[in-house]
Amino acid sequence: MPNPWTGKGNPYTRQEVRDRLKASLDQNKAIIVAGAGTGISAKFIEKGGADMIIIYNSGRFRMAGHGSTAGLMAYGDANAEAMEIGEFEVLPVVQEIPVICGVHGSDPRRRMWHHLLKVKEMGFSGINNFPTHSIVDGHFRQVLEETGMGFDKEVEMVRIASKMELFSIVYVAKPEEAAQMAEAGADAIIAHVGTTVGGSVGVTDASCTMDDAIERTQKIIDAAKAINPDIFFLAHGGPINTPADVRVILDKTNVHGFVGASSLERMGVEQSLTDLTRSFKSLTIENKV
Repeated sequence: MPNPWTGKGNPYTRQEVRDRLKASLDQNKAIIVAGAGTGISAKFIEKGGADMIIIYNSGRFRMAGHGSTAGLMAYGDANAEAMEIGEFEVLPVVQEIPVICGVHGSDPRRRMWHHLLKVKEMGFSGINNFPTHSIVDGHFRQVLEETGMGFDKEVEMVRIASKMELFSIVYVAKPEEAAQMAEAGADAIIAHVGTTVGGSVGVTDASCTMDDAIERTQKIIDAAKAINPDIFFLAHGGPINTPADVRVILDKTNVHGFVGASSLERMGVEQSLTDLTRSFKSLTIENKV
């Protein structure tokens, strides 16, 4: 049903979001979800036909010209920034598609149930676990886990969101994490295979191959599907950057679609502004002396 106060748009119930995604699949269309760090991005991502928008704190850094990984660093309050982008930039301009709030589930300063109530009250239609510690590895990941700031906090956040009937679309990097999120009630799982390649602040050597991305994505799908076959599965990151790349991952795995943040928002701005400025700068003037 539409918003009861305005007659259209956000917020949607959990089932309504699921129904919208199912409708895209029923039309044999891939589900396309986009990250937005600014209102102007969200406005035209919606115009382009995306199924859903996710607001991340990393979007603010990305659209300021920095790498998305800045969203994992202590450069600001991730939860406060996502709420601010939503309240003052994205929710006021998005007319109809669901808007999802990125939530830093392991933030030890917040009562997560209380924060999720505020997310719901703001008019978001669901939550996403970003910043996520699933993409942190090695010694630092172990320290996070042992000091009470690990991935299990993100899983618990999703469990609470499920009780509140908030739609949840979550990042995982490993099959075992996918299984945890499926058991917690996640509605959609994003197979995160690494920071996106390309552009001015994308990675190069820090990415995996497409073959690796395909294998890792399918293993994540298989692990979660064994627990709940009704989950939506999406691909993200690493070498999966362009529509042609997404075509490959759709053909070689059982994903239902793609989540693009840098791929849609940053790449679109970088190339279009460069080309447009060059077009203006190519203009010449005749001698008017």
